[in-house]
Amino acid sequence: MTDPISDFLTRLRNASKAGLAECSSPHSKLRAAIAAILKTEGYIADYKDGVDAQGHKTLVVAMKYVAGAPAITGIVRVSSPGRRLYYAYTDVPRVLNGLGISILSTSKGLLKDQDCRRQKAGGELLCNVW
Repeated sequence: MTDPISDFLTRLRNASKAGLAECSSPHSKLRAAIAAILKTEGYIADYKDGVDAQGHKTLVVAMKYVAGAPAITGIVRVSSPGRRLYYAYTDVPRVLNGLGISILSTSKGLLKDQDCRRQKAGGELLCNVW
């Protein structure tokens, strides 16, 4: 797998469009941090650690639906392994004029776009969620 973040986002996108209650993915600290941001922003219901049939650690995400519609309308990977996109805190683009969020990897950890502007920390733009 060349891009594990893209794989995680694709699993979330597919699970929300299919109407699944849960989505599982191989565990990593980065994926858990992305899930934590999505939970605090209200895009997913919850996440927890689990174990698959082979005994490998997994991240199980409980999907969130509002009146039958998925809470995640769109989730897009912006920076990729072949084309990394870095932004200063003043240049971080807004998602749908502030209705969505961007997740950035900064020196202060993973932050959403508002927190980057508040803490004056730029970094790599990982994904946009709305």
